Amino acid sequence: MRAVFPRQRLINFSSAPVLMLALLSTSAPAAEEVDQLAIYTPGEERPGGETSHRKPRDRHVFSQPSANMSFADRLSFGLGDSLFDKIWVPSPSSTTASDGLGPLYNARSCDQCHQRDGRGQPKANWPEALATSLFLRLSIPPQTDTQRQQLKRGRIGAIPDPTYGIQLQNRAINGLDAEGHMQITYTESQVSLADGTQVSLRKPTYHISELKYGPLHSQIMLSPRLAPPMLGLGLLEAIPDSAIMALSDPDDLNGDGISGRPNWVWDQQQEQLAIGRFGWKAGNPSVLQQTVSALSHDIGIGTPYQPSPYGDCTVRQTACLAQPEGNTPQQDNSEASAELVELLVFYSRNLAPPVRPDAQQPEVLRGKAIFQRSGCSNCHQPSFETPNEPNLAEQSAQQIWPYTDLLLHDMGEGLADHRPEYSATGREWKTPPLWGIGLTNTVNGHQYFLHDGRARTLLEAILWHGGEAANARQKVINLATSERHALITFLESL
Repeated sequence: MRAVFPRQRLINFSSAPVLMLALLSTSAPAAEEVDQLAIYTPGEERPGGETSHRKPRDRHVFSQPSANMSFADRLSFGLGDSLFDKIWVPSPSSTTASDGLGPLYNARSCDQCHQRDGRGQPKANWPEALATSLFLRLSIPPQTDTQRQQLKRGRIGAIPDPTYGIQLQNRAINGLDAEGHMQITYTESQVSLADGTQVSLRKPTYHISELKYGPLHSQIMLSPRLAPPMLGLGLLEAIPDSAIMALSDPDDLNGDGISGRPNWVWDQQQEQLAIGRFGWKAGNPSVLQQTVSALSHDIGIGTPYQPSPYGDCTVRQTACLAQPEGNTPQQDNSEASAELVELLVFYSRNLAPPVRPDAQQPEVLRGKAIFQRSGCSNCHQPSFETPNEPNLAEQSAQQIWPYTDLLLHDMGEGLADHRPEYSATGREWKTPPLWGIGLTNTVNGHQYFLHDGRARTLLEAILWHGGEAANARQKVINLATSERHALITFLESL
């Protein structure tokens, strides 16, 4: 299968859809080439290929099934939807299919973090606001030779805090104390653009108040994580490893300043290393593993894949481990059965990207050309083809436009969290897909971007780019006002 690589462009030399492939040089095209780049490529109005839906672009636009789904499978999608919205309750309960919450947790349902399958927001400062869709990952450097070997072999991604585990849980069932509460303070700074526009960026600082189970480890590392939108996960999962590896250039052999590389993570089902695709640092290789990890860490629900009914509780949290658990024979001696997990996974795989009605508008195409000329597409890879997969009918043999390479990139000190995860360093992040990004406000009523929601506009998000993206950032800073407007118009069309 062929991936459309960032150093290629499709040029339409006539009004007929006849396309010729032209190689780009390693340097960005000159400004006079923009008109050639500003062309429509057939199919790009359907980001998810045949999965793309044409439902109204309203607050439920992210919650639609793959348009090519069979009528029979729509029942499974609907059941998965109801499970995604399910409110879990503590054990013991008369509703054994819904108990097992916590004992420590961040949310009571998947939808509470990914409201309407969209993006979270950084409302966190207790007691004014209780964080739900933004949480803190915790870890420490390895303390023993065994831990160092586990990290080296890739069997684990990080060493948990010995008391608080891998994630701060800010909620608890009755009778227990929540672990603590995230506090955020922001420092504003100004960036001057070439046309004289001043843009204010806010830098967050995080700390934890009201710790209830003793101090954190003296070498604790904190990483805020905002719930990302759920669009197109099955399509990202279907991208061939070979297409991702073809974009990898860890030693920057072509000298373009971009050195993306995959995050090799442990696949719990295959019991081997695999390319990470999901999470802000690509810490999970599959929709299944991402799903069961969220059930365990975010809600405290045990599954046959991650069986502990106590979620992220550690051996030092004895009161947590003494609470009733919700394992029942009806749920495969877990709190959520394999069948329930499979329905959730099917739902998550088939949340379809919407069609782009403005994909052929001149201002959008002009912005697309500026996106390419600025070097943004070197990491935000426009297009892939998925292979023929009979067992994944909806995702099989699709031309998709996610605008990601699924690789890790050094994004500079400004975005660094200084917390490694598997092979990702504390300065590296996975390139997030951009499909649907222009509908964030429509779906979720806000525009908070990046891994911690610090950016309040798409322009702010761009201006936070550093490291490998520093050259692209500078080119955006240097844009004329009309060019910058076209770039944002293109992003809002995705």
